[in-house]
Amino acid sequence: MNTAATPSIVPRPAPQPLLDALAARFGAQCSTALAVREQHGRDESPFDAPPPAAVVFCDSTLDVADAVKLCAAHDYPVIAWGAGSSLEGQLLAVRGGVVLDLTRMNRVLDIATGDLLATVQAGVTRKQLNDELRHTGLFFPIDPGADATLGGMTATRASGTNAVRYGTMRENVLALTVVLADGRVLRTGTRARKSSAGYDLTRLFVGSEGTLAIITEVTLRLYPQPEAVAAAICSFPDVASAVDCTIAIMQSGVPIARCELMDANAVRAVNAHDHLGLPESPLLLMEFHGSPSGVREQAQTVQALAQDFRGSDFAWADTPEERSRLWAARHHAYLSALQTKPGCRCVTTDTCVPISKLAQSINATVEEAQAAGLPYFIVGHVGDGNYHIGYLIDPAKPEERELAERLNAQLVRRALALGGTCSGEHGIGLHKQDFLREEAGDDAIDLMRAIKHALDPRGLFNPGKIFV
Repeated sequence: MNTAATPSIVPRPAPQPLLDALAARFGAQCSTALAVREQHGRDESPFDAPPPAAVVFCDSTLDVADAVKLCAAHDYPVIAWGAGSSLEGQLLAVRGGVVLDLTRMNRVLDIATGDLLATVQAGVTRKQLNDELRHTGLFFPIDPGADATLGGMTATRASGTNAVRYGTMRENVLALTVVLADGRVLRTGTRARKSSAGYDLTRLFVGSEGTLAIITEVTLRLYPQPEAVAAAICSFPDVASAVDCTIAIMQSGVPIARCELMDANAVRAVNAHDHLGLPESPLLLMEFHGSPSGVREQAQTVQALAQDFRGSDFAWADTPEERSRLWAARHHAYLSALQTKPGCRCVTTDTCVPISKLAQSINATVEEAQAAGLPYFIVGHVGDGNYHIGYLIDPAKPEERELAERLNAQLVRRALALGGTCSGEHGIGLHKQDFLREEAGDDAIDLMRAIKHALDPRGLFNPGKIFV
């Protein structure tokens, strides 16, 4: 079966009247310069596609609506753009298109401290929001690693290192402003913490990868900053021991905030990149939130559990500077790994399985990767059963790409067989369309297509993604 290693790429040029109309409406906000188009024609996936026909830098929901109306009038595709950090080809103009760059829509519109809510434009990044929240006693916890835009995080249903305690974007988005395929502006949800009023349109758009609407504003849940925070690392003799320890932590009921796995390859890479000097063996990087006594109790419980699974070199990072350095290294794992093989590209994939099946899934993945002889690294949000593997390939050697895709197919199908999902947080994009069909089934895919057709009957929003 095709694993989407070579997705269908059939771009069509933009009609000149459309380009003229965009230039007339947006002036300098619209660019057809090759350098700008090429910048918006690639993401962090291993796929190559021609650049879009034009890029429009939007400042407001009105700009988005006007651009969509012009593209609809000329029957031409539209692709929303945030930070460009997607990993599965979500942003590529595989059918041609006009990219709407939303990064200038970067205003925090409202912070309601009493309601623990914030409303932001789609181009606000998670770090920007937390900088503005710093003196309020609140924070936004969803942390996918990259400083992604909150609109993009909503569109891909992002999660990350804090999801084990605070959930994903699905649980933390309360309301949206979106632009539909005909240019209408729709507001979904309310500022209330719950609702049973009608269909849940907000959740429909969360995770839709820009195929149903373009998200322009997001209302988010906020959380009180914890009174005490402590981070710890613990090394293990092998990945299996680290994963078994994670399962024991979760089954013990410890309300751990973060529980991240890095295999020896990932640790070796971040040591070289960030000059850390960590023991070059699999490790768990953990964080505890709560009262000082609660954090101390959680940490003592976890330290005792780690000893049961041959954990060693248990070390604390108590100061904000020490914690930031460790988490920065974890977030740098992808870029650090790329530097271990100059000129390489990374075929990344992620799956999520029930926590009781995590060891079985990861152990088999490690055995297959080692047997294949292809350089790789593993990191994972193992506290909720989600892990990532990156295969480092030489782009000049098609056989390495084919091998990486074959390994990817094996681990995804293993996750499905264990009751898991083909993607815990990367999304479908171009890369996992066949796996989505295997996971959901033909009837579910037909229903998704029907929803897509109802909202975007001409298929103008991010065509070629999720399903062909």
